[in-house]
Amino acid sequence: MRSVSSHSAGSRIFNTYGPRMHPADGRVVSNFITQALAGQPLTVYGDGAQTCAFCYVDDLVDALVRLMEAPASGMPVNLGNPRETTMLEIAQEVLRATGSRSPVEMRPLPADDPHQRCPDISLARSLLGWEPRTSLEEGLRHTVDYFAARLAAQAHAQGAPGNVVPVSATAREARAVVLNK
Repeated sequence: MRSVSSHSAGSRIFNTYGPRMHPADGRVVSNFITQALAGQPLTVYGDGAQTCAFCYVDDLVDALVRLMEAPASGMPVNLGNPRETTMLEIAQEVLRATGSRSPVEMRPLPADDPHQRCPDISLARSLLGWEPRTSLEEGLRHTVDYFAARLAAQAHAQGAPGNVVPVSATAREARAVVLNK
């Protein structure tokens, strides 16, 4: 009779972004990119000083694979990016990545909106030897390319091929794909 050992590992996943996000999922990165590509104002709630930490999806997948291969720690492992970014900073980064000239529109902060969201990844560092490697700028370039291609395909499928102007062909050169109105 063969014996099989197993262990369980728990993770606590913080804000993750990247290609294959749904444009209408309601998360800040997808909202900002969709708004910027459409030439609409980027909606920032409150004064924009509240912070969040954004982890690129490839980094998260790397962490999850390492967690599955690691011995059980008995504690949940926080997975995310410990670099905090204000909502205004992420809006400006998205505008840079898309090349959009959309304005930033301030709206009242919802009462239940947290002012700070940042994971402590010290256990992930010590147990997994992991920390995120993808810069926000690089991750946004890849994400913008994905969104631009997806929105262009949707516009084309809806019979509006002339409404999309691609400006860049590669993630490295990505600057803008803006829907003309």
